[in-house]
Amino acid sequence: MPTIGRLTLTRFRNYRLARVDVDNRAVVVCGPNGAGKTNLLEALSFLSPGRGLRRAKLPEIALSDTPAAGAHEAKAESDDPGQGWAVAATLVGPTDTTTIGTGWNPAINDKSGRDRRLLRIDGQPARTQTALVDHLSVLWLTPQMDRLFIDGSSGRRRFLDRLVFGFDTGHAGRLARYERALRDRARLLREGVRDPSWLTALEDQLATTGVAVTAARRETVDRLHQACRRTIGPFPRAHLAMVGTLDSWLAERPALLVEDTVRGRLRDQRVSDAESGSAGIGPHRSDVMMGLYAENGTVIPADRCSTGEQKALLLAMVLANARLLAALPTGPPVLLLDEVVAHLDADRRRTLFCEILALGGQAWLTGTDVPLFAPLKDRAQFIMIAAGQASTMDSGARFEV
Repeated sequence: MPTIGRLTLTRFRNYRLARVDVDNRAVVVCGPNGAGKTNLLEALSFLSPGRGLRRAKLPEIALSDTPAAGAHEAKAESDDPGQGWAVAATLVGPTDTTTIGTGWNPAINDKSGRDRRLLRIDGQPARTQTALVDHLSVLWLTPQMDRLFIDGSSGRRRFLDRLVFGFDTGHAGRLARYERALRDRARLLREGVRDPSWLTALEDQLATTGVAVTAARRETVDRLHQACRRTIGPFPRAHLAMVGTLDSWLAERPALLVEDTVRGRLRDQRVSDAESGSAGIGPHRSDVMMGLYAENGTVIPADRCSTGEQKALLLAMVLANARLLAALPTGPPVLLLDEVVAHLDADRRRTLFCEILALGGQAWLTGTDVPLFAPLKDRAQFIMIAAGQASTMDSGARFEV
């Protein structure tokens, strides 16, 4: 996979206009709380499908013209609250470059009237965001992701699907088709439409794409589980497994037989699904069981681990996934690690930095305390963020005692 060479933000969060030029080394983003470090990583997360690392509504991202956000800056000629926001990036690969532009324009909605994220690749409009996975693999960890272990299963599925994207670029498209068919079937049932041909076509789509989505998740979890068990050093050994009806069926039966079973279940459950508002079977009902191995070999469920263990567990999984991807022809993903270093002890920090350097890919790390990144001082690029402005800094000068 290529790396990011240039990132340009326009009216994004607290950035009126900012440009960052980097090479393929690790990037350390430092600055005080509230300066815009996480905003920078959020912009990078929009170079992949979905709603970004905050899962924010598109209008919420646009720069506010209140005094609290950028009043100290000069007002640009094009400064119009109706402009929305934009992120542009140049991706540098071994032999060529690719430009990606994405953003939100309040004047453009989709057919349902909802806000729509726009996307251009090399200047040409892209029909769907799934096209992004063909150009860049992006993974992130944020402090808020600790809630994966205590919130509902949907967050864990999203976390897993982002890992699957790196191994199977078709997964994003299948997932989008499944979710669209799921919504369409629910709408028909809610409106009392009982046309068997419409429902049968949608249920066939749900069966074929649902089984494919489940199979891709299972394959990724299996390989990640094995990679995590080989983890060495101070990070915990993670245990992962898929839990769900389709997951159990695929472990016992051929995929085609599972598809037929799903079609029959969906047909038989139309009345109950109309009442509940969603299909009672499918990959949207699956969950990812996460835990860590204790010294005696037993598995401790992640929701029973300490906060520190949970953070280390998530990081161990992301690093194991990155190692697997680095061994593929596409190469390692771009890692976005928001305020991760501050929660690690010195031993785990050193291991993290060694892992990042060994991967040979690009990682973006944020933090408030520059000295925590001292082991990277000669091997990474350092950017200082202050009030929505980014500037490179002399790492050697910053580390002087």
